[in-house]
Amino acid sequence: MAEIQSKEISYSGDGIEMTGYLAWDASQQGQRPGVIIVHEWWGRNDYPKKRAEMLAELGYAGFALDLYGDATTAANPDEAGGLMNGLLEDLPGMRARFNAAFAALREQEVVDSNNIAAIGYCLGGGVVLHMARYGADLKAVGSFHGSLGLGVAAEGEGGEVTARMVAYHAEGDQFVPDEQLEALSADLDSVGADYQVIQLPGALHGFSNPMATTNGQKYGLPLAHNELADAASWAHLQLVLNHAFAA
Repeated sequence: MAEIQSKEISYSGDGIEMTGYLAWDASQQGQRPGVIIVHEWWGRNDYPKKRAEMLAELGYAGFALDLYGDATTAANPDEAGGLMNGLLEDLPGMRARFNAAFAALREQEVVDSNNIAAIGYCLGGGVVLHMARYGADLKAVGSFHGSLGLGVAAEGEGGEVTARMVAYHAEGDQFVPDEQLEALSADLDSVGADYQVIQLPGALHGFSNPMATTNGQKYGLPLAHNELADAASWAHLQLVLNHAFAA
């Protein structure tokens, strides 16, 4: 029977202090692969922490990182947009923050430092695609209703893509135009990346988050949880991680 334990980990990067959340199964002996979870524009709230615990139940060490610093979370979309835009104005700084979390995870006693993957949601989905495209040493990345444009390298930039990349994309996503999907596919094709874009019929942005419907209704945004799309994408991710870590 799983014995899920967790702790907060302080680390620094890009001149800021950040606080990540690590979850693992203490009944499992030895080291195990680590999976970074990158939060939505809301910040490192309870949702990515829950995903870290779900990954721990699967036998991984789940690490919900903190891109904003001080575990800052937004109370409304205006605050979330401000935090997100501030981050995206400095992409090298964003990469430094991710890499600081990567290093902090690799230092953990329960983690196999040679086997790290990353998943992300909304903003975070774009971030993990971005990191893979810029050559991060990841076995796999999974993007859920992510900002696909972030996965496209700027001209003259980018690195060798070693991660297996999967983007779970809602067919009804009104925040991510088709042009972003087309640009991502063209860019990844140009470098011979191993990637898939899995489109989920009937789903809207936020389909994986049980709070998406409530937030959509509260703020008048086209967000909704979709139980089937959530379950299907999570099941597929497990296949991807199993394969990536076994290679």
